[in-house]
Amino acid sequence: MRAAEIADQLSNVLVTEEQIAERLEELAAEVVTDYEGKDLLLVGVLKGAVMVMADFARKLPRDITMDWMAVSSYGAGTKSSGVVQIRKDLDTDLTGKHVLIVEDIIDSGLTLSWLLENFASRGAASIEVLALLRKPDAAKVEIDCRYVGFDIPNDFVVGYGLDFDERFRNLRDVAVLAPHVYS
Repeated sequence: MRAAEIADQLSNVLVTEEQIAERLEELAAEVVTDYEGKDLLLVGVLKGAVMVMADFARKLPRDITMDWMAVSSYGAGTKSSGVVQIRKDLDTDLTGKHVLIVEDIIDSGLTLSWLLENFASRGAASIEVLALLRKPDAAKVEIDCRYVGFDIPNDFVVGYGLDFDERFRNLRDVAVLAPHVYS
């Protein structure tokens, strides 16, 4: 789905599909260098990170393993509740693994902070974060995010895996959702 097809539901496009592809290519080059000689496990956070994970993983010219975790702190709202529920746990034992958490967006940072603590308690050799988007003005906790695609304003955004009530995930760009859609 393209932004022009649902323009009446969007305020503006923040990041285009082409900008995302270019930035993921750059981040993949950094990751390949940083993880030279190490077994790399990508952990995607469902459902939002599906697009980022798929496109990022395909840009890595090396062998990797992937796993998924589903956590929720939103429900049907537009603000994180900060209470994390595991909906699907990892299938992989993290002991001794070099973990790169792949996220669609860092908003308040509460969920990701919880994930970092959880993964550390499982004995990972290293844990880093790659986030396509980060909202610095929304941060409630400080997150050390090694790989950031784009810093964006504190608006409610959809597209490229990000949703509002399970809609708009297949929008190819990242756009600000018009307030009349969710108010």
